[in-house]
Amino acid sequence: MIRCLAIDDEPLALKQLASYIRKMPFLKLTAQCSSALEARTFLEHENVDAIFCDINMPDLNGMDFVKSLASPPLVVFTTAYSEYAVEGFRVNAVDYLLKPFGLQEFQRAALRLKDRMGISRIETSIPLAFEKEVWGESLFLKTGQRIIRVNVPDIKYIEGMSEYVKVWLDTQSKPIITLLSMAKMVENLPKYFMRIHRSYIVNLNKIREVNKNSVLMDAQTVLPVGDLYREAFQTFMDTRFLK
Repeated sequence: MIRCLAIDDEPLALKQLASYIRKMPFLKLTAQCSSALEARTFLEHENVDAIFCDINMPDLNGMDFVKSLASPPLVVFTTAYSEYAVEGFRVNAVDYLLKPFGLQEFQRAALRLKDRMGISRIETSIPLAFEKEVWGESLFLKTGQRIIRVNVPDIKYIEGMSEYVKVWLDTQSKPIITLLSMAKMVENLPKYFMRIHRSYIVNLNKIREVNKNSVLMDAQTVLPVGDLYREAFQTFMDTRFLK
């Protein structure tokens, strides 16, 4: 069981957050606090494995609260302000939930938390109702009148084009074109995929070379890194770069 602390200054948001935590069979709600100061006092006497923490709170915001902890537990941030996303990467947050979020989005964050904790699926015994919301090593894409099974690790990158996406694979020269949004793709793909441009999502395991404003996927494919995504991508690279 992952012992969790829920923190939010909005009573309804805190109630919903606590409810979602209780729905996860591998999470245990240890306490819920309405401010970072209250949470700090709690943590002086109790230990938890993870915290679900709002950012925009009075007196002490969630980001500064986490930075102030000598040995912070794993963190999932929740907030209505998307500009905090990059800052969340800097404090090594497990995930970042943008309000308003539903149970499906919370499930994905909870599973990432479980993965970071290193708890096996056998130990957590996640019911099928939860499992079916999360894409595994394969997925099915509809293209024209056909439905094609795709092995997720074979995906090299995804290219957005209006209401459609092109899914480029290692195993074939032509992409699969399907009616999906980029946001839907990046929301559901495993954590080794990252959006680096408004039009591109890359498989981080397939990158051969990184330049200042682009990444090389193969000899013929160079993809740009967009201004809005550069800082988050650089933060990821900093964690992998051997100095």
